[in-house]
This record gives sequence, structure tokens and C-alpha cells, in this order.
Amino acid sequence: MVLNKWLISLLLCISSICYGQNTTKKIPLSEVIISLEKQFNIKFSYAVEDVATIKIDKPNTTFTLQETIDYLNSKTLLNFKALDDRYVTVSVLNKTISVCGFVSDEKKSRLVGASVFVNDIGRSTITDENGTFKLQNIPINATLTISYVGFESRQFSANELFSAQNNCKEIVLSTKNEELNQVLINVYLTPGLQKYLDGSTVLNTKKFGIIPGLIEPDILQSIQALPGVESTNESIANINVRGGTNDQNLVLWDNIKMYHSGHFFGLISPYNPNLTNKVIVSKNGTSAEYSDGVSSTINMYTKDLVTNTFSGGAGINSISADAFLEIPITKKLELHISGRRSITDLFKSPTYTKYFDRSFQDTEINADSDQHDTTSDFYFYDYTAKLLFDLNEKHQFRANIIGINNALDYSERLTNSNETQSKTSNLSQKNIGYGGNWKAQWNSKLSSNFITYFSRYNIDANDYRVETNQRLTEANEVLETGVKLNTYYKTNDNLNFLFGYQFNETGMLNQTTVSAPFYSSTKKDVLLNHALFSEVEYNKNNTYLRVGLRLNYFQKFEKLLVEPRINIRQKLSDQFALKLEGEFKNQSTTQIVDFEDDFLGVEKRRWVLVNDKDIPIATSKQGSFGVEFNKNKLNIEATGFYKIVDGITASNQGFYNSFQFNNANGSYTAKGFEFLANKTARQYSVWVSYTFSTNDYEFDTFTPSTFPNNVDIRHSVSLGFYYDILKNLKIAVGGIWRNGQPYTKPIDGNETVQNGNNTMVNYDSPNSENLDNFMRLDASLNYNFNLSESIKASFTAGVINATNQDNDINRYYKVNPNDSNDAIQVDNKSLGLTPNVSFRVNF
Repeated sequence: MVLNKWLISLLLCISSICYGQNTTKKIPLSEVIISLEKQFNIKFSYAVEDVATIKIDKPNTTFTLQETIDYLNSKTLLNFKALDDRYVTVSVLNKTISVCGFVSDEKKSRLVGASVFVNDIGRSTITDENGTFKLQNIPINATLTISYVGFESRQFSANELFSAQNNCKEIVLSTKNEELNQVLINVYLTPGLQKYLDGSTVLNTKKFGIIPGLIEPDILQSIQALPGVESTNESIANINVRGGTNDQNLVLWDNIKMYHSGHFFGLISPYNPNLTNKVIVSKNGTSAEYSDGVSSTINMYTKDLVTNTFSGGAGINSISADAFLEIPITKKLELHISGRRSITDLFKSPTYTKYFDRSFQDTEINADSDQHDTTSDFYFYDYTAKLLFDLNEKHQFRANIIGINNALDYSERLTNSNETQSKTSNLSQKNIGYGGNWKAQWNSKLSSNFITYFSRYNIDANDYRVETNQRLTEANEVLETGVKLNTYYKTNDNLNFLFGYQFNETGMLNQTTVSAPFYSSTKKDVLLNHALFSEVEYNKNNTYLRVGLRLNYFQKFEKLLVEPRINIRQKLSDQFALKLEGEFKNQSTTQIVDFEDDFLGVEKRRWVLVNDKDIPIATSKQGSFGVEFNKNKLNIEATGFYKIVDGITASNQGFYNSFQFNNANGSYTAKGFEFLANKTARQYSVWVSYTFSTNDYEFDTFTPSTFPNNVDIRHSVSLGFYYDILKNLKIAVGGIWRNGQPYTKPIDGNETVQNGNNTMVNYDSPNSENLDNFMRLDASLNYNFNLSESIKASFTAGVINATNQDNDINRYYKVNPNDSNDAIQVDNKSLGLTPNVSFRVNF
């Protein structure tokens, strides 16, 4: 009985103590300060609003003044500093704090050796054997990045990891879906270009160095440094990957399919690089997730991480000005915006003049006439916005918008003896896209990504012709809606599965209206496409394997296309590896070239849908085999490829020969060899690439049925050199040499022929001649410096065709208006010596 009384008394005592501890209340810091001023006979200097909302435990009365100040610094985010024995200052500036955390995966297993990097000040550490890290004297406004191989990186502000109560924050990292697709080569040609195990090339714009001739990481210009990627007319609107046409490249911006070619009608990429995080270019062995684009896939991704950090930048060059912002709204919600506009209507630089002459040299805009007084006004702009919302660590929502616009107004006055007539023509080319996606991590093995998008492309021209008092109106519109669901299942660290479904609805309109005599033509087409796809990705030891299958069903034609994909890389030793890639692909959209209805002569191409008759579904079969050598940062690659693309149309090729106005279906076969040698070191990178290929058409209804492709470039060589002269000064020099592209000349002595009431050029054998060899030397210089601790600046100068080489990029013939028996030779020229400079600030 006595024992029971003692136990009861002991429990009551413990309860009383615990209750007393749990009910201890924090008191306002302002009251603590008043108490300390009396205790130590001192004065605190502070702003009332800085301490008004802070509550803490009262410091121990046995503390000395310095111990009390240390205690206040450890318990608050304010900076307490004793000036002397009488005064103590309290501020929020220059505050440093201690931070700590423990890092784990989704299974709550601690991650040992995770990297912890303090942005801007360069301090870092790794987690210990318990997955824990601690750092002292960290600026209160600093941002920390936590990363671990195979996991998504996360960023935190220092005050989120403040260890005032010695309760370290738990940080959970999510598994990366791209874990198997590791970076094979970290610096490929230049910093920011990387090579993945699956053979794709990645442009990391944040880490980008410089490419010869460029003043910024122009996305579509940069990829032309890769072997097998050419532009026969220097235009990003005409990128030829292993002999394909530009419309055979699938271009995606944050999963939105883009139909626009480029600013300045192909000379400038319309995709702002400042918020674009990475660009993945695949020439073969593409993932089964993607269809369309029988030549290549160009996949652009914008920044996708909620950083809780306000940042941005702005820049100006000889052509345009731009700005971008990353705006945190809440800890889970962030907005990224960017915009760019040409400044050519305010200031016409020498760069603009070169670009204008190059873009409009063979159009009505640049036509010479003694009787015509002409003026033209051209401008472009683009904008993007992205809303990022992290519901929690397992669910992320993203919404995007992109807008691209080119506008041209052309005025002409015709003066004769009686009167002066004037006309105004205009051309508008736009692409706007909306997209959204929901990423979900259901458990450690299962994740999904639901994607939806809408893309709209318009090109409209209004051409009023003074001589005939005729108005010609033309329009081409593309509307596409897409939905895709990707489901990922990770069996173990070496094996991933992908299962998915995709639906696309694509509609296209082509319209032409003539006022006198009146004529109107409108054609609309709609196509629905369903697809199921699956693939397995395996990576262990020296073997990388990705095998996939895609089933495409075209509802309108009741047609099923089966597309296998394969991508294998086998490492034979530490230096050598073999790679094998293959794919079947299809394409249901294409461009036709219309020389008669050609949008003022500026844009000659219209998007059309296949009809499975005179415009069939284009299909491609491609295989490639190569060997890689990599030792001491010397990378050597040699790859042979063979590609057949069937279902092309003659109207798609832009023939300047006897087949110019003929309709026919055919194919082309491209086969060749690509070689690249690249040596990198801490301060430099040097590379040389060579491509040999043959590319021939086959049209059964033509005579001859087989002849060289318009982009049959047999030999192409590029050289490049990148060097860090100083830590903040970089230079890049590079050159291109290649065979001239094929063209068709008239028959000597019989240059024209009568066809009904029309006189036409009497062409010889198609593409039997070649232009002179193309050669160009480019250079760029970049200098980085700090305007302040938080503002970084850079100045870049570049020059295209530094030697002012006179290059012909196209040649065709037309009937001499003064002599119907004669054909006039027309040569299109490449850019001459074209300098450009840019200045940027980032904060």
C-alpha cells in the first residue's frame, strides 16, 4: 500500500513537471528586449516592425551579455551585434545562420553522400553516414541546392533550413524518370552540349559556352554543329537531317508541337533560350513515345523546378531585345515569363541590312523597278509563360503558353504619266501554343505524366497588285490538339518500362481568293490519330538497351501502322563501345511548295494533311551502326546510316526543273557515313566532323525515275575551336566546307519551250549540276563580368562569314521577259560578312 502511494505521488510529480514544460509559453521578443535592457543596463537599437511578430523562450538569467546575444542570434533570424558595453544593434542585413537537414528517398532511406551546394557563394558539403548535413555562417538570403545521382534536385532558401531548435528539416528526393538515360559525354564540342547514352545530343542552355558565329545559344542554329545536320540555304527553316526536308523534323516545345519555322523567315530561332533548360536532338533510335518527324526529333524543355528565388535577365543585340523573369508567388507556386521583340523598326543596324537582303533577295519585296517606289516594315516578337505548381512532393502541375509572330508590311507606289497609284501588301506568320501536364509519383516504382496541348499556326498574306488592280488573299492554318498519357514503371535500378497512349486531332485549311477576275478556293481537312506505345529501357554494367513498339491508327483511313524502335549501346572496354540504332516512323503532315501562290514570294510553303491518295502518309525506315572511342576526354565517333523515306510528293520538294509543276509520289534513299573527333580539356575544346552521304530520289512516273536529291551534299566538313582565354573571357572559331547543292540547267541552245500559251524553261537532266563549293568561317568572343554581387553581365560579339566568302546557295532559271528564247540565271546568295553584338544582364 505504501508502495502504491509512492508510485502515485511519483506519477503526479512527473505529470506536473511535464505539464509545466508543455505549457511554457514563448514571450514576445520586444518584452525580452525590455527585460534585458534593465538587466544589463544597455540599449537595443532596432526597427519595431522587425521584432513585432517574433516570440522566443526567455534566455537564462545566468547568461552573460555575450551569451545572451549568442542565444538571441541562434533563436531568431535577426542579427544581434554589440557595438560596445552600452549599445546593441538589431538588423536583418548581413545575417548568417546555421542550417541543417537530413536527406532521404521516398522509402525514408537516408541518402549518404548527397550534394549540398550553397548557390552564389560556392560553399558545399555532402551528407554523412546518417544522411545529415550541417553548415554554419550561411547568408540568410542564400539558396541551397540538394542533389543526388538518380534523383530530382531540390532547392531551399536558407531560412527554410534554419536550425534554431536543432530540429533538422527532412528533405525527400524523388526518383528521376530519366535515371537510366545517363550523360555519356559531359562536354560535347562546347560546354553545354552533352551526349546521352541513347545517342541523342543535349543542349543545356544554362551551361552553354559559345558556338562560332553565334552571340547566344540559338537553339536551332546550334544543332547544325552536329554531324549529319545541314542547312543547304543557311536557314533554320530548312534544317536537313541526314538528307531530309525541314518539315520532316518533329519540333516540340514543352510537349507542344510547333509548326513555325523561325524569325526573319528562317535566320533566327523563334524559341527564347533563356528559359529553355535543355534541348534533346535525336536522329535515329527515337523513343516509341514520339511519332511524326521521319528525319529527327527536336525536343525543347523549359525550366521545370520551383526555386522560390526571384531571378531574371535582359539583353539586347543588333536585331532584338528580350527579357525574362522567374517569379515565386508562394513556396509551391512560381511563374516564368519571357519576351523578345525586334528593334529593327527603331534602328536598322548593318546586321539587319544583311539579314533583310538575305531573306528577301528573291521576292517582290526586294524587286528592282525604276517605276516603283517601295517601302517595307518588318518586325517580329515572341513570348512565353509557364506556371509551376507543386501540390506536394508527389504531384506537380505545369501550364505553358508560347506565342511567335512575324509581320511584314510592304507599300508600293507606281507612277506613270497620268497618275500615281499605291498599294499596301502585308504578311503575317504566327504560331501560338498552349500546354499543360500533370506529373505524379504514385510510389517508388510507379509514376505517370499526363500531357495535353493545343497548337495553332497561321500564315496570311494580302497582296494588292497595282498593275492589274488585283487583290490576292492567301491563308494557311493548322489547328492541332493532342493528349498523351505516359506511365513509367521502375522494376529496379536497372530496368524501366514505359506504357502510353496518345491522341491527336489535326485540322488544316488552305485558302486563296482573287478579286479580278473573281476566284476563290478553300480546302479543309481533319485527321484523327490514335497511338499505343510501349518500351523497355535497360542499363547495367556495360550494356544499354531500349526497345520499343508504337501502334498508330488513322481513323479516317482505317489504317494501322506498326513501328518498332531499337537503341543498343554495348561497351567493349573502358575506351571502346558499339552502338546500333533503328526505327520505323510515319508522318501525316507535310509542306507543299507553291511557286504561284507564294505569299509575296517570301514564304513558298504551305502545310497540308495527307489524304492517303495523292498525298500519302510518309514512312521511314532507318538503321545505323557505329563505334565510339573515349579516353582522356578524347571522343571519336564513326557511324554509318541507311535511310529510306517513302511517300514523299513532288510538290513537297520545290523542284526547279521539268518536274516543277508535276504531281507524283516517290521516295528518297540516303546513306552515308558520319565521323566526329572531339578533344576537350579544362580550358578548351577542339573538334572536326565529316559527313559523306549519297541521297537519291525515285519517282516511278518521271523520266529519269532516279536522280540526285535537292539536298544531296556528298561531302561536308566542319572544324571548331573553343578556348577559355581567361576565367571570364572565351573565344570560339569555326569553319564549314561542303559541296554545293545540285541544280538543273537549261538545254544549251534550246533554253525555252512552248507549252500551250506559256513559254517555259527547257530544263536538262534534273539535278545533274552542282553549285560551287560552300565555305564559311565564323567566330565569337564572350566576356563575363559582375556589375554587383547579385547582377552578372556578359558581352558577346560574333561574326558570320568573317572572310566575306561569296557563296551561291541556290540557282534556278526563268524565261527572259525581253526575249522568250532566252533563260535568265538567278542565283541566291548566302549571308556575306555579318557582325552582331549582344549585351546581357542576369540577376
